[in-house]
Amino acid sequence: MGFLDRLRRKRPSNDKVRAQEEVSERGAPSSDALAGAEVQPSAGPQEVEKASSVMRVGRASDIGQVRTTNQDALVTFVAEYIGDHVDDAGMLSRGPFGFFIVADGMGGHQAGEVASSLAARVVAHQVIETIYLPYLMGEGPEAFQDPLTDLLGRAVSTANQAVHQQVPGGGTTLTCALVLGRRVYVAHVGDSRAYLVTDRLRQLTQDHSFVGRLVELGELSPDEAAVHPQRNVLYRAVGQGDHLDVDTYSQLLPPASRLLLCSDGLWGHVSEEEIGAIIASTPNPQKACERLIEAANAAGGSDNITVVLIEIPD
Repeated sequence: MGFLDRLRRKRPSNDKVRAQEEVSERGAPSSDALAGAEVQPSAGPQEVEKASSVMRVGRASDIGQVRTTNQDALVTFVAEYIGDHVDDAGMLSRGPFGFFIVADGMGGHQAGEVASSLAARVVAHQVIETIYLPYLMGEGPEAFQDPLTDLLGRAVSTANQAVHQQVPGGGTTLTCALVLGRRVYVAHVGDSRAYLVTDRLRQLTQDHSFVGRLVELGELSPDEAAVHPQRNVLYRAVGQGDHLDVDTYSQLLPPASRLLLCSDGLWGHVSEEEIGAIIASTPNPQKACERLIEAANAAGGSDNITVVLIEIPD
């Protein structure tokens, strides 16, 4: 039986879906959550930070000031193994390993929140199964037969099939980042964003919106795009068809840099200059995420707001 078949057979009730979305929004799902079982919320962000002495993570998700439901979902998964066994390469440890997802659902009658939750859980399941578990058993990035960006792209494509088949009328953006050592691997669809934060903010992903495309072509300025009436119209999203083109990226991470994933509820309300200033002035990643949420709400909070901030060590 294939993975999608198992997932369909275990499709939860509406109450379970809402519980799982709450888990997805608050932290990394357990193996039970990924299998579709009802679970208790995972540990808070402070405990996530303690999971690794070299990678600190903050995350927050907020309904905003206008919406009645939160259609965003997020996953944070940080792992590090240290043991006595020395493998053939002389390794004593595996890690740190960090995997992060932000998804922003769309569609009426709860279709958006179900789509984002389902897509996030499918991608997390695929990445843990095809990347993390082999990595834990001793396979380094160079040992995989396919590039890690290809594996991420396939995980998002699998999520696209699941959403397309199980959530009629629903869709979602999805931006995910895999951090291994000094390199990040990104897969992306939609207009959620990944930023590299050093002494400035640099957008790693491209928005799959009609307005974003006009900016790329030089027909609109970023300032004009920010107030354009069709700025939220996407031409590419998870769950909108049988086939999906997934953007993938690989980027070296400078020491002491940060990686930011966010939905458009943040960048649509808070300028990149202000986002960078808040992060630069707030050393603690969790506190920085909370301040970013506050800034977006202070600017109107017309959409759900989700933020994940990963601190790369010196």
